[in-house]
Amino acid sequence: MDMINSACFIEFAEHGDERGNLVVVEGEKDIPFAIQRVFYIYGSDPDIIRGRHANRRSEFVLVNVAGKSKVKVMDGLGNEVVFCLNRPRTGVYIPRMAWKEMYDFSPDSVLLCLASEHYDESEYIREYDEFEAEVRAARADAE
Repeated sequence: MDMINSACFIEFAEHGDERGNLVVVEGEKDIPFAIQRVFYIYGSDPDIIRGRHANRRSEFVLVNVAGKSKVKVMDGLGNEVVFCLNRPRTGVYIPRMAWKEMYDFSPDSVLLCLASEHYDESEYIREYDEFEAEVRAARADAE
């Protein structure tokens, strides 16, 4: 599978009237997995880079429910894509074994993260060199 092309924007339905707007996100319906964990990032300065890791099993959908931020996704083979999250009805899907970096946070940014797995430190790859080596090894095994 081409991981870099699997990372993509997801548009969620928005329901609104004179009272305001409502966005609903359902696991296995609006996103391609059952939601096992929810967390959010706020209070990060624009020059701070969050993430800087890959996950062996977890998939994610990231949504800036307030403000804006950018998400860089890398495949360990020299390819990368940058997403600008600036609308609360748009998310970005990040597949497993993708390196992710979140940055350029606006002062009011609240980045909601929906994850397919419960937290397990052992599935995190926190060194980019190690990530590249695992990607190359997996590619060699598949050939």
